[in-house]
This record gives sequence, C-alpha cells and structure tokens, in this order.
Amino acid sequence: MTFEEFVARHGADLLRLAFVLTRDRHLAEDLTQTALADAYRHWRRVVAATDPPAYVRRMLVNAHLSWRRRRWTREYPVEVTETDLVSPVEPGDAIASRDALRELLAGLAPRARTVLVLRYYADLDDAAIAAAMGVTESAVRATASRALALLRTAAETEVKEIR
Repeated sequence: MTFEEFVARHGADLLRLAFVLTRDRHLAEDLTQTALADAYRHWRRVVAATDPPAYVRRMLVNAHLSWRRRRWTREYPVEVTETDLVSPVEPGDAIASRDALRELLAGLAPRARTVLVLRYYADLDDAAIAAAMGVTESAVRATASRALALLRTAAETEVKEIR
C-alpha cells in the first residue's frame, strides 16, 4: 500500500477522530496533517506495522496530547459555529443535548477526554485504547471510570440548575 492509497482510504476517518478530540475543524485539520506528515516521514515503519491504521491513529492521539500539554497562550479559541460542525444540523433537542455533551467533555482533562472519545466514538476496546495512548489497560479503565463519574456529576448538576 502506498501512502497516497492509505490517505485516500483512512484520511477521512483520521480527520473525524481529530475533530472529536479537538472540537475545532481547523485544529482537526492541522492535527491530521501533522499525524500524516509524521506517517509519511516514517512510512516504512507504518507499513511494517501489523495494523497501519492503528499505528497512525496512535500518532494522531500522541500529537493531540502533546499539543494539549503545550498550553498555547497566544492562540485563543473561537466559538464553534454551525458551519464548523461536521455533521448536519438537526433541529431542537438533539442540538441542545449534543452541545451540552460537548461542553461537558470540554471540561475533562485531555487524557480523560481522549479515552472517552476513543472508546465511544472510535469504538475501540480497552486494549486498543491502551496501545494507542501508550498506557496500561487498567489505566484506561480507571481513567474512563473517573471521567464518566465526573460527567454524571456535571450532568446532574446541570439538570438541577435548569429546574
């Protein structure tokens, strides 16, 4: 498989994963481009891997976590508009609940958010998440458990505030 074939086959999946991780279309494009540039530089290693898409996905996750650690101070995020959303806009409650979930996810630590995104969006099991993040499976389970508990608490608090 050539690099061009790989990008044609898996590029859109990587971009969607990057969007869910970053919550910003432009940052997702930058993150995907960074991961693909690294994959191109190390293409022999990528092709030699038993699962090239998982190898590049790990590169993307590592780049995301690395970016989050840097804490950019000169760049300020802009508000996400309807045109920035990847999926088509649906009316009513679906939009409100999706937006509320995004806000709750944004409040999580980057590692916790990454675990939940890989588990529920990318539909990876604990072993694949551990491999993608370079941690143990028990660390993935513990992080997911704590993150879900925080989300539940935050959601309950938000419901009480509405009433």
